[in-house]
Amino acid sequence: MTIPSHRTSWIPQSTYRLQVNPAFGFDAAAEIVPYLHSLGVSHVYLSPILQAAPGSTHGYDVVDHSRLSEPAGGQAAFDRLTARLADHRMGAIADVVPNHVSVPTPERLNKALWSVLRDGPGSPYAEWFDVDWGSGDQPLLMAVLGQRIGKVLAAGELSVDTAGDEPVLRYYEHEYPLRPGTENLPVAELVTEQWYRLAHWRVADEELNYRRFFDVDTLAAVRVETQEVFEATHELLLGLLREGKIHGFRIDHPDGLADPRGYLRRLAERTGGAWVVVEKILEGDEELPRDWPCAGTTGYDVLLRVGGLFVDPAGAAPLAAYHAELTGEPADFAPVVEQAKREVVQHGQYAEVHRLVELLARICQDDVRLRDHTRRAFHEVVVELLVNFDRYRAYVVPGEPAPDEAVRVLEHAAELARRNLDEEQQDTLDLVRDLLLGREAGTASRIDEHARHELIVRFQQTCGPVMAKGVEDTAFYRWFRLSSLNEVGGDPEHFGVSPEEFHAFAARLNEDWPRTMTTLSTHDTKRSEDVRARLAVLSEQPAAWVEAVRGWRVATEEYRGPLVDGSTEYLVWQTLLGTWNDGPLAEERLQTYLLKAIREAKRHTSWTSPDSEYEEAVSAFASAVLSDTDVLTSVRRFADGQKEFVRAATLGQKLIQLTMPGVPDVYQGTELVDLSLVDPDNRRPVDYRQRIDRLARLDDGAKPANLADEKLLVTSRALRLRRSNPDAFHGSYTPLPTSNGHAVAFARGDAVITLATRLPVALHRLGGWSSSTVVLPDGSWQNVLTGRSVGSGAVRIDDLLSDYPVALLARS
Repeated sequence: MTIPSHRTSWIPQSTYRLQVNPAFGFDAAAEIVPYLHSLGVSHVYLSPILQAAPGSTHGYDVVDHSRLSEPAGGQAAFDRLTARLADHRMGAIADVVPNHVSVPTPERLNKALWSVLRDGPGSPYAEWFDVDWGSGDQPLLMAVLGQRIGKVLAAGELSVDTAGDEPVLRYYEHEYPLRPGTENLPVAELVTEQWYRLAHWRVADEELNYRRFFDVDTLAAVRVETQEVFEATHELLLGLLREGKIHGFRIDHPDGLADPRGYLRRLAERTGGAWVVVEKILEGDEELPRDWPCAGTTGYDVLLRVGGLFVDPAGAAPLAAYHAELTGEPADFAPVVEQAKREVVQHGQYAEVHRLVELLARICQDDVRLRDHTRRAFHEVVVELLVNFDRYRAYVVPGEPAPDEAVRVLEHAAELARRNLDEEQQDTLDLVRDLLLGREAGTASRIDEHARHELIVRFQQTCGPVMAKGVEDTAFYRWFRLSSLNEVGGDPEHFGVSPEEFHAFAARLNEDWPRTMTTLSTHDTKRSEDVRARLAVLSEQPAAWVEAVRGWRVATEEYRGPLVDGSTEYLVWQTLLGTWNDGPLAEERLQTYLLKAIREAKRHTSWTSPDSEYEEAVSAFASAVLSDTDVLTSVRRFADGQKEFVRAATLGQKLIQLTMPGVPDVYQGTELVDLSLVDPDNRRPVDYRQRIDRLARLDDGAKPANLADEKLLVTSRALRLRRSNPDAFHGSYTPLPTSNGHAVAFARGDAVITLATRLPVALHRLGGWSSSTVVLPDGSWQNVLTGRSVGSGAVRIDDLLSDYPVALLARS
């Protein structure tokens, strides 16, 4: 975690995430640099900047690591951006994708993949990809056909053509190289002679023989653990860092790598210890491995704790009761997770499970002491272990003793798995557990050590996709007790965070990972921070919320129809309120979101097996709700009653995130109130002209006109204070005593104090702050949001919060 002194000047004070794409390229980013500087930002944090697949709007599907994104403007535009940043003494952080590359259309755009498709294991790039070639002649599966190969051939959909000076096999927009000497064969024979096998797209889940990103066939994993692949995929980025055009990295999905620690060590060595954060989801009380040389995570652990401060635990039971009544879902989230993960393991990750089973069979077949364990038993054991493993990875390194934490979590998963296995499979479970922990098993000479090591790595690489697809992308779309808790890195059963829990977490962060990233919204969050704030206040008034929903359901009963299930309907009501902004969100946005939500849930429809009748019923219900003026009037009345409570939650969580330990990131546009849903909704264009004008008015002394202005005021003043007083924010974290549990207060160093209001509904019921106080350290303080001065000692909270539900104090 120690960063060499020659790099410390480039540690960000704050970052601002920009989604670079063809519509918002490097030149567009350069245009807003003066605004970002005025906002107080120290570093621009760019989404992946390398050449991506055609039409990419996110950049995580890289096809060429040797070029900066041409649609975003290429090298020349990037240089203009970095020069503009340098003029404002700002830096740049780049998003890095080490785990996978795109399988593009046309396929020739990925030079390394094209070579492997043409030459198979003989390609100089063959070691780039994690391919199971079987006995050496099993072709690489390309599951792109719209129907089975026999029907494709009969329909004449395949043809031989020439692209440039090379013969190719065409299938609509796809093109594939031909193995030398096969170009004159009849098509039916030609396709069987290639180093790839064209197949119906549904074949992938069962027979895919290359590792991919989660269940996305068009993102092929690369073996960045090899020196050659690391150098080739990082040469340009490391060069930009040496030139001072980039000053740090955000690492995408390190859990997918064979050796995350080894990768980070190599990166730290090559960068001289530049600021690096990793996209790591920590489950429960899990901590980032201490031997990872990085600054910390991208902040999902922070998001959970900060958001939880504004969720009332008392609302859990009544909201659970109504949720069960309306939807028929279990009272607990755990069985929903188990079922979803089981479906993912048995379907979307079948090929990965099969590869693990074959590895186990190979290990045991070669060792006479282990030979009597069957493939069926291995399959059942692997399935149960993956379903019951409760995090993204165990961090066992082959050849090293398993860390105590890895032993604990794998042993726990094994005990849970044991309940679903018969007596004959218990010994197989013990064997698999021991092999995954690198323990002695079977013959002392440890026959086929390479296969044992591969098993350890590959199992860990499979845990992440099962968690991500099972929990985030399935269970989170099925169970909506309070949907704001269904967030990346979150836990719907972690209902509320006390000030004491938050302070303990922040203190640990300041001690162990003081330069980690903190966040409230990202390009991956299911709902923006402000949508979650609106929903959080419902936890304080479950009775009023349930009464409102009951009334809306009665009023819309005729629209519902027999196909619309309770879970989907309840999601509609929560989404409508969470995105309410003096009116409902646009119908197109709601329809797009609902279609994604119900397909991700995979209960009545899915991306691979869409049910048009169900989807049309949900769409019709949503349209009818948005067209009913009486219903919308009722929703407006309820939303209007929440405005002051929403204000406190919105400003409170933002100020805390910006001033707590760590490096705060502001996701593009969220310096104003932003009511976005999951992507692509949260990647819509940002109106920077509006933000520039609003900030200028505030800087000229105008009072905030609304909550959006207030959020901009809080964001800009906090970021500017961080930039002007970095020592305070790299110093101590001290909780401050308050006489009221609805206040959260802490000091940074001896120079900055944060005060925020939590659970404002309950506070209102109690009659407000009354004589409640917060104890300020010795000295004279100024509220940078209002300009007012205050002394030290026990100070009345209502005096500090007379203008806003938050206060940011700087030592005078």
